[in-house]
Amino acid sequence: MNLELLRTFLAVHRAGSLTRAASHLGMSQPTVTAQIRTLEKELGRQLFIRRPDGVRPTGPADQLARRLAPHLDALEAVIETEVLQRVPFEQPLHIGGPTELLTVRVLPARAELVAEGLQLRTVTGMPDELLDGLLAGRHDLVVSTAPPRRRGISSTPLMDEEFLLVAHPDWKDRLPADVAADAGKALDSVPVVAYAEELPIIRRYWLTVFGRRPPMRAAVVVPDLRGVLATVVAGAGITVLPRYLAANALEQGELTVLHQPELSPINTIYLVVRAGSLAQQRIALVHQKLLTEARSW
Repeated sequence: MNLELLRTFLAVHRAGSLTRAASHLGMSQPTVTAQIRTLEKELGRQLFIRRPDGVRPTGPADQLARRLAPHLDALEAVIETEVLQRVPFEQPLHIGGPTELLTVRVLPARAELVAEGLQLRTVTGMPDELLDGLLAGRHDLVVSTAPPRRRGISSTPLMDEEFLLVAHPDWKDRLPADVAADAGKALDSVPVVAYAEELPIIRRYWLTVFGRRPPMRAAVVVPDLRGVLATVVAGAGITVLPRYLAANALEQGELTVLHQPELSPINTIYLVVRAGSLAQQRIALVHQKLLTEARSW
């Protein structure tokens, strides 16, 4: 059986969408669809059911994915290592994204490639300006916190950031056991540390979990989530942070989660490149390694 068919199958299974899998693989959607049909014909069973928002794997598809994933991932790791020895790194790779995610996740994940000769240049900013720079050729990859709806680019879901309502553990004793009672009104008078005056992340959490807008104003505004984290760890008040950023402080007992809803608010992060740029080995290598490592984020 053609390994390329299995690789395409696993990409579709993980992405939950023929379109997203095609973007990840650097193929057209018709090619991906044709390969899935060929594999289904060879196996004699249906693997995916089409839905308005993508595809749903069948039972046989889930079973096949569980058996294939460890082996194909290991094979790709070997191939990447071999390719790495031949990839020209004469030109720096330019990556744009939010400060916190680049600092905490993306750059540390590139240390191995830097040791092999990769040169990195980073720029931070808001999604629209970063995507403008990508289309203008100033960046090679962009980590976008908003769905990139532009022509001439290719985007792949990188990770989902889960948002948590957190505070210093001392606040746990000063607040009711169930802070979500009465639409979270017990939190209305608690100092809030925010990323911006408009409380964008906090507002999203309040609307999703409590069904209303937050009535408070920020006590502290820090335009860097790492600064928000440090301020809350010091005991200044409450905030909402992505889990990846709060994880270490939670493990160390410096922060506590004040409420754990059944469905925490999430935001999908996208890895974006110019259409066709994955034909460049250095971009394709970093792109693939980021997607692989993001599974553990």
